[in-house]
Amino acid sequence: MSAGTQKKKLIVLTGAGISAESGLQTFRDGDGLWENYRIEEVATPEAWERDPELVLRFYNMRRENIRRAQPNLAHLGLAQLEQFYEVDIITQNIDDLHERAGSTRVTHLHGEIFLMRSSVNPSLIYPIEGDILLGDVAEDGSQLRPHIVWFGEPVPMIEKAIPIVASADIFVLVGSSMVVYPAAGLIDFLPINTPRYILNKKTPHIRSTNQTIFIEKPATEGIKDLMKYLQVPFSKAF
Repeated sequence: MSAGTQKKKLIVLTGAGISAESGLQTFRDGDGLWENYRIEEVATPEAWERDPELVLRFYNMRRENIRRAQPNLAHLGLAQLEQFYEVDIITQNIDDLHERAGSTRVTHLHGEIFLMRSSVNPSLIYPIEGDILLGDVAEDGSQLRPHIVWFGEPVPMIEKAIPIVASADIFVLVGSSMVVYPAAGLIDFLPINTPRYILNKKTPHIRSTNQTIFIEKPATEGIKDLMKYLQVPFSKAF
């Protein structure tokens, strides 16, 4: 790329499949469980109302699991693409593995495990150093809760994500089954002739175009195919 040449915008949407290869389980692994808990027990506003201590304990455990996990080759490969493209990552994941891999523009649709917020005012957000305990309160006096979008809650970051997707010169999907809305609807905002690379162990049910290439592999294997399609050289890390 010559000096002064503007980089193309490469927009990536990632889902649980990319983090699963770093050892992080997902409730969509087949049995409807997430770390042996059902969604209804730990990831809904009703669960929070019913048993906030259980919900806090669950997310404290999950936070520790994420803290111990490491970015994998797929995270590292996407970070490397910033050398060649203007990359925006939109993720359905609550972990920080993209950031730890080196990606600098990451939008978290469903919140972030290392942030907490007021249970009354969503704009009162704080970093987490340890665990959140029952009795820990925000400056407005309300119980602190994980800064996570639970099932049944609105997804405010979708409004930020839509124009990012609409600006894509190239679109990449990694590790998402595309069944969770509104995230799955983002693909509908792509410009019609945008090249699309769909990287997933099992091809999701999405409308394809003549610009769509499917890479039916786990993320850590498929990332190498993706980089070949994009004509991006591997770093020695690969």
